[in-house]
Amino acid sequence: MNRVALVTGACGGIGSVLCKRFVEQGDTVLALDIDAAALERLTKQLGETQVSPIAVDLGDAAAVQQAVASAVEKRGPVDVLVANAGAAEGLTLATTDAASWQRDIHLNLNGTYHTVEAVRSSMVERKSGALVLIGSVNGLAALGHPAYSAAKAGLISYTKALAVELGRYGIRANIVCPGTVKTQAWQARVDKNPQVFEDLKKWYPLRDFATPDDIADAVLFLASPMARVITGVALPVDGGLMAGNRLMAQELTLESL
Repeated sequence: MNRVALVTGACGGIGSVLCKRFVEQGDTVLALDIDAAALERLTKQLGETQVSPIAVDLGDAAAVQQAVASAVEKRGPVDVLVANAGAAEGLTLATTDAASWQRDIHLNLNGTYHTVEAVRSSMVERKSGALVLIGSVNGLAALGHPAYSAAKAGLISYTKALAVELGRYGIRANIVCPGTVKTQAWQARVDKNPQVFEDLKKWYPLRDFATPDDIADAVLFLASPMARVITGVALPVDGGLMAGNRLMAQELTLESL
């Protein structure tokens, strides 16, 4: 499609697939990640003609502005931003302290804000752009990781503010909220309980989980002309998890569901 797409968290399980899918449809990718070595591998894998690595810490607003500006000078202005970078620390309130709370909020919420600010003025000037944030079902319900969840809930509100304030410039903003996605991020839990995915299936109406490609499908749609009048939307990609609780409904109705 010959666009320039900025993807943060580019080397993660979802991010690397996003980069690959944008490249496959003819877009140039500005791949942003804190891991310079992983970025080098990703760039070689996908090809330097279509990928420019940006190694920067999203927590440093000035560094993000400078790094993105440098990449834009070489590749052109950003048409699509996918704010995908994120991570979680404290599993519960009992295991969350002030420092871990700050880290989760700073990366997941502030880091996304820093990224959007790096492209916002250019999109406003050109009166065009698509912002796709990656949230989580954790931002819609209490599912553990309270600090991470608070940040993701904040991103939903932030997305709506972006949609309302930037819509007059032709800029759309939406947020994808994945449920469980089978990526390397789950490895510690798999090590602790090899049956964790089987155990979780009962909570998902479709009895299945999203893959990184499923998340990419949603992102690519929201970033495309097919979604030209869709903005301010929080889209769960979660196998039906947010639709309701079958097990609770079964106990309430005393019927097999």
